[in-house]
Amino acid sequence: MKYPYTYIDQAVRMLKALVASYIVTGLLLLLTAGLLYRFELSEGKVRIMIIVTYILSCFAGGFLSGKMMKNKKFLWGILVGLLYFGIMLLVSLAVNRQLDQTAANFVTTMVLCLLGGMLGGMCA
Repeated sequence: MKYPYTYIDQAVRMLKALVASYIVTGLLLLLTAGLLYRFELSEGKVRIMIIVTYILSCFAGGFLSGKMMKNKKFLWGILVGLLYFGIMLLVSLAVNRQLDQTAANFVTTMVLCLLGGMLGGMCA
């Protein structure tokens, strides 16, 4: 089946979904910082909020990409999750010059991003 959009259109739509994901990330991290400041949250609670941020951000991007693409929505959602994780990984490597995570945390974060994006695409 041929897609109704050209490759340029698809790339622009994916970029829009990724930008939306990172806007959601920024807002949720701002909320997390405010809650941390106000309530002096423990490290465990902050980690949970960061995991929720990954999932909700990828969900939002997957949802938007699914709405924009109209075909094979869950695959577009997975792609948003993969691109989100890849960009996050590249930025982390550029800033820290090393991976701070163990292999298990690395894989878990990637799976959360992929599943969040896929779920968003499926709900679109």
